[in-house]
Amino acid sequence: MPPGDDDSIRDVRMSRFADAACDPGTDRVVCEEPLEIQIGPTPVAVVMRTPGADAELATGFLVTERVVERFEDVTSVRHCSLASDPEAADNVIRATLADGVEVDWERLRRNLYASSSCGICGKATIENALASAPPLHDPLRLPAELLYRLPERMRGAQSVFEATGGLHAAALFAGDGSLLALREDVGRHNAVDKVVGWAAREGRLPLAGHVLLVSGRVSYEIVQKALAARIPLLAAVSAPSSLAVELAESAGVTLVGFLRGRALNVYANHERVLG
Repeated sequence: MPPGDDDSIRDVRMSRFADAACDPGTDRVVCEEPLEIQIGPTPVAVVMRTPGADAELATGFLVTERVVERFEDVTSVRHCSLASDPEAADNVIRATLADGVEVDWERLRRNLYASSSCGICGKATIENALASAPPLHDPLRLPAELLYRLPERMRGAQSVFEATGGLHAAALFAGDGSLLALREDVGRHNAVDKVVGWAAREGRLPLAGHVLLVSGRVSYEIVQKALAARIPLLAAVSAPSSLAVELAESAGVTLVGFLRGRALNVYANHERVLG
């Protein structure tokens, strides 16, 4: 079980209507709070996340935004003991980089802006992603039969979703289909960063020969994070966006959507999925 599950759930008051009856009660909901990520004393992003695995989230963010290439480039990741608001101390985390690691602040700001802006064309966005992480040439080949079994394995490990019904998940699988890590979060991109952060801290990067499965849909940003971590096959239980398909095709990432039951669609780099 990932760290922080006790902080991921809160009980709230609610009223339950059924037919003509209304009964007061409580329900369990997922916790959502902001996390400010700092590099040294400089704030670089605020993400809305589910508390827990914050160090993995920050580490994965540094990897997938191409601030660092390996965990050895990071000397520490920890919550700030001194914050402007003491009650917010758990919501500020600071990464300290090793001596000699240079941050391209302009590129970082441009990447973060592109992730949230509609003012940049798709072609330029894809070119920017490939400039930071070259296309993959990974020999991974997997039978569709193996992929069919992955959603059930992911669902069986989603403990907070089981309690609340309100979380996304990202699961990392080895090439033989074994589940290596699963993280949950209100944001699917945060869940991916947590998984990548786990892999970085375990010394597993790059993730050649692995499969990343996400709940929900696949956006451009999720493909970009898989590419940065060097994951050759990205699958989802729902649909991809058009830009996600375009980036996956250009980046050499196999993109699978609508992985449900005994069916799936392959949208990019079909050769890795065997019938």
